[in-house]
Amino acid sequence: MEDYLSEREQWEWLKAQVRVNAPAVVLALLVVAAGVFGWRWWQGRLDAGRLEAGARYTQILQALDRGDRTRAITLLGELERDFGKSPYADQARLLAARVYVDSGELERAAGELANVAERSKDRDLALVARLRLARVQIAQGKPDGALATLGVVEPGAFAARFHEVRGDADYAKGDRAAALKEYRSAQAGAAGDSLLALKIADLTADTAAPAPAQAASTTAKSAASGAGR
Repeated sequence: MEDYLSEREQWEWLKAQVRVNAPAVVLALLVVAAGVFGWRWWQGRLDAGRLEAGARYTQILQALDRGDRTRAITLLGELERDFGKSPYADQARLLAARVYVDSGELERAAGELANVAERSKDRDLALVARLRLARVQIAQGKPDGALATLGVVEPGAFAARFHEVRGDADYAKGDRAAALKEYRSAQAGAAGDSLLALKIADLTADTAAPAPAQAASTTAKSAASGAGR
């Protein structure tokens, strides 16, 4: 009899708990369901945004292939406005910089590259943008600015490229010894680079050194053509 009463009391207690806690349980279930639905909705929105940003980027490439620079720049502006935080926006800015370099608009190219170098969440892309920005600055006759641009970050896997561009900046300043040191450091991490080997051979040859002004001019032209590297 005692066992029967004990089970009955437990059953009554359980029913009482259900009556008291049912609203909270239902609310918890609703919160969980809303969270799952909201997450799926947000992921769907992100996926749709990525697809649209990718399509816009493809349109920019197609416009450039057709030689329609005006259309490409217009599409870039739309991509930056609508999907400014997308990785495609950074890639498009690098493309725009190349277009500006090709047309001699170095200041605008520098602006696009600085944007990617300072704001991109992709570290490798930011380093590539910084390298290209330094080349543009050399072409602008701002070798000290180029050295400053390269001196504020750790280059990681791009160390050899950073050394080479620093060498270009030093050469543009007329500092052949510093340039040679940087080129040799670059060569240690970029074996087989024929252009780098040529630069080193140029500086170690037993010939008269070119005047600083001529050196700066030569390097500036080289930097402008290599801004897209």
